[in-house]
Amino acid sequence: MMTAIPDAPQTAPILEVRELTIGFAPGKNVLHDVSFSVQPGRTLALVGESGSGKTLSCRAILKLLPGAAQVRSGTIVYRDGRDEVEPLKLTQRALRAFRGNDVSMIFQQPMHAFSMMHTAGNQVGEVLRLHSDLSPREVRAKVLETFETVGFTDPERVYRSYPFELSGGMRQRAMIAMATINRPRLIIADEPTTALDVTTQAMVLGLLKRLQAETGAALVLVTHDLGVVANMADDVTVMKQGRVVESGPAALVLGSPWHSYTRRLISAAPEIPSEPEAPAEIAVPTQDTPLLEMRNVSRSFMLRSKLPWARKETFAAVSDFNLTVPRGTTVAIAGESGSGKTTCARIALGALAPDPGGTVTYRPRTGDPIAVHTLTAENRMPFQRLAQMVFQDPYSTLNPRMRIREALCEPMEIHGLGTPAERLARAEEVLGWVGLSGDMLGRYPHAFSGGQRQRLSIARALMIGPEFLVCDEPTSALDVSVQAQVLDLLANLQQRLGLSYLFISHDLAVIAQIADEVAVMRQGVIVEQGPPAMLFNNPRHPYTRALIAAQPEPDLQRPIDLAAVARGAGDPANWPAAYRLDNNALPPLRAVEGPHRVRAHA
Repeated sequence: MMTAIPDAPQTAPILEVRELTIGFAPGKNVLHDVSFSVQPGRTLALVGESGSGKTLSCRAILKLLPGAAQVRSGTIVYRDGRDEVEPLKLTQRALRAFRGNDVSMIFQQPMHAFSMMHTAGNQVGEVLRLHSDLSPREVRAKVLETFETVGFTDPERVYRSYPFELSGGMRQRAMIAMATINRPRLIIADEPTTALDVTTQAMVLGLLKRLQAETGAALVLVTHDLGVVANMADDVTVMKQGRVVESGPAALVLGSPWHSYTRRLISAAPEIPSEPEAPAEIAVPTQDTPLLEMRNVSRSFMLRSKLPWARKETFAAVSDFNLTVPRGTTVAIAGESGSGKTTCARIALGALAPDPGGTVTYRPRTGDPIAVHTLTAENRMPFQRLAQMVFQDPYSTLNPRMRIREALCEPMEIHGLGTPAERLARAEEVLGWVGLSGDMLGRYPHAFSGGQRQRLSIARALMIGPEFLVCDEPTSALDVSVQAQVLDLLANLQQRLGLSYLFISHDLAVIAQIADEVAVMRQGVIVEQGPPAMLFNNPRHPYTRALIAAQPEPDLQRPIDLAAVARGAGDPANWPAAYRLDNNALPPLRAVEGPHRVRAHA
C-alpha cells in the first residue's frame, strides 16, 4: 500500500518560484505572481484545468518557454546542495548541462517530444551518453533495465522500435524512462500518466515514489487527476487562470478545501460507483439483429528481426475476439496499453483486415449487411459514411494549417456531399450540436483549448451523418471537468441521433458512466465481459480486479493497493489455477451470472 512520505525537516527548498509573471508580447499577462516551492524528497502537485498556467510555470523552470513569452517579473531558484542556480539567467551551454542532469522533465505529448527518425532505445540512451562516461554496452544494459522498470514486458522489442511503432501508453512509458534514467535531483512531471492505463499508472506512480526514496529527488507533478494527487502529493498548489488560488499540505487541501474552485475540481473527479446505474434507455428502434458483429477475429503482425538474415517473428495482437454491438448502445473495451483495444477498433472500421477465418459484419439501418473484413481501400468509401472514429489525441486530429471551416467541410468534400453553401451550413449546425458557435469557423485549431478541440473532433466525425462511432480514448487527455462535459455530450448525441458507440478506454470510472456493456482485454484476449453493474460489483478475473484496485480516488484514506495491482496485472503464471493457460490453451469464456462471463476453467 502506498504511504505518504513523512514530513521532511525544514531545510531550504530545492526549487523556489517567487512571484513569477509571464506574458506574451504584446498581450496581457498569462501568469500572475505565481509562487511555489518544493523540498528535497517531497512531491508538489500543481493542479488545475487546462489553460490554468501549470505547464507554462514548469517550462519556465527549464527555460523552455515559447519565443514570444516574456518573463516580466519574478525569480526561479534551484539549489543543488552547494550553490544556487537561476535557470532564467543561464547561458545555452550551461542549460544543456542543467537539463537532464540536475533537472529533467516528463512531457505530456511524447509523440511530439520524440524524434520519429531514431529508435526509442537510442533516444533514451542519449541521456546517458551526454551526461555519463558509460560505455555503449553499459548504456544499452541500463536502458533495458529502465525499460523493464517502467513496465515493458519486452524491453528488447521496445529498444529497437521507433516511436511511431509504439502505442500511446508505451511512448509515455519510454518518456518516463528517459526522464528518470539519469536519476536527477528534481523531476518535473507534466501529466506523466495521462495516456497510461490505470495498472501501468499505478506501477509508474509507485516507481516514482521508489526513486524518490532511493535518491531523495524532489518531484513537481502537474496533473488534473485528483486521484493521482491523493496518492502522490505531499503538498498541493491549485491554479486557476494563471493565478494560485489555494496551496498547502495535501491532507488539508483535499480534506478541507477552502476555495470554491478546489471544491469543484474534487467533486468532478470520476470514481467507480459502488453500484453503477444502468444508462438511460435510448429512444431508438429496437431490432433483433445487432449493428456490428465481430466473430473469431484474430490479428497477427510480423516484427522486424534484429539481424537482416534472422527469421522474422510473429506477434499476436488479437486472438479469438468475439464482440457484438447492439444498435443504439455503447459497448466499451477496457484494458491496458498494448492489450489490442485499438487494433480491434481498426478492424471494426475496416482499416485493418483480420487474419483468415475472422469476420466483421455491419448491418446499416437500410440496405444489405456489409462484410467489413472483405472491404478494400477502393470499395470502403460507402461504409465510411456510416462509421467514423473519434481519435485519442485532439491535437493531432485537426490539421494546424486548416481553419475549422475547412477541417469540418473536408469529409463532405471527400464524399462528394452538398454544395459549398450546404457544407458550411452543415458545419454551423454540427458545431451547435457539440456546444460551440458558428463564429469559431474562421479560427485555427491552436486557438482552442483541449476540450474544445475534442468537441471539434467529434463534430468532424459527425459531418457526414454516421450511425456508428468508434471512440478511442476520447477523454484521456482532458482534465476532469472537461472530461465530464465530453461524456455528457456523447450521451446526449447518442440519445438525439440514435448513435451506437464502440468506446475504448483504460479508465473504468469513465466506462462506468457511459457503457451498457464492458469487455475487459488483456494481451489480445477478452478475459471478462458483462454489464458494468455486474462486472464492477462482482469482478471475477484477477486482471479485472487489478484494474479496479488501480483506479486512483481523491481520498487520502484510500490509496492504491499496489500489491493487488501486481497480482492481477503481472505474470499470468501467478494467477489462480482456474485462470491460467492449460497446455498452452486459453480457458473458455464461461457464464457467471446472466450476461456476465469470465475466461476460466470449469
